[in-house]
Amino acid sequence: MEFLVSLFSSAQEWLFESVLQPVMFAVGLGNLLVDGYAATGWLLVGLLQLAVLVAVIGPLQRWRPVDAVTDRATVRVDMIYTVIHRLGLFRLVLFFTLDNWFDTLFGALRVTGVSTFNLDAVWPGVTDLAWVSLIIYLVVFDALQYAIHRGQHQFEWWWKLHSLHHAQRQMTMWSDNRNHLLDDVLKDVILVVVAQLIGIPPGQFVAVVAFTQLSESFQHANLRVWFGRVGERLWVSPRFHRLHHSVGIGHETAAKQVTGKQVLGGHNFGVLLPWWDMLFGTANFELRFEQTGVRDQVEGGRDYGSGFWSQQWQGLKRLAGRA
Repeated sequence: MEFLVSLFSSAQEWLFESVLQPVMFAVGLGNLLVDGYAATGWLLVGLLQLAVLVAVIGPLQRWRPVDAVTDRATVRVDMIYTVIHRLGLFRLVLFFTLDNWFDTLFGALRVTGVSTFNLDAVWPGVTDLAWVSLIIYLVVFDALQYAIHRGQHQFEWWWKLHSLHHAQRQMTMWSDNRNHLLDDVLKDVILVVVAQLIGIPPGQFVAVVAFTQLSESFQHANLRVWFGRVGERLWVSPRFHRLHHSVGIGHETAAKQVTGKQVLGGHNFGVLLPWWDMLFGTANFELRFEQTGVRDQVEGGRDYGSGFWSQQWQGLKRLAGRA
């Protein structure tokens, strides 16, 4: 572990000093070098993730796909979303818009005596170990993301944004980041606020986010794989998550069959762990690999957009009740 951390730090330092630092000085951002160094870490993590997608998950998809990819144009759009998020472009925008507001808010709270809760200090001597605290943070943030995901499917206004993610009928390893940008902002705000409140160290936060993203890319893969009766209950598999994207299974309740109307709800909301679905009764462990999409898209022909900007625009129109 120490060797990997040292190797990553050396690569980050080289990338920052060789590439980013000269650019920042050239454009007059020399006062933001500390933030630039942190951004280099996110960039390096993103590059490593893309390497794993291309070198590992991609061949797995070709080895055992669920279905043939016939619309490669929509997959290329998903790749745009992936590049925007994994190479830090989305975080760059947040840095220049929301980060200063967060710094001001939490700075004011600390001045008034409101301190953050250090979760990794709950069990001294045990949580001091880096790998133990990392596991704890992974579980905590996974529970949080389960709650967020339920909200995205439970509140109609939020579903109008989140449904873009489910409108991909050619789901691949690139589909994880296919989201409305406003949906991503809402989710990131919640994650950042909680991260501040529980006092997760920046390095641990990067590790949690990176590990979660890579696992999600695998879960979205066009891959006919499941983990067996026991494994399916330990970690979210491509089969488990594909059911979440399946028409009529993942994003609505059985009430649709009775009333004829879509009722928000669904199954398999877990991001890393299926435990929360098991605990709250939303797990579906059927060994099925169904077609993906949204019912009003498949049966009603609703337009979710074909390109990046049209998808963003259609999402805003849905939110405003005009699409």
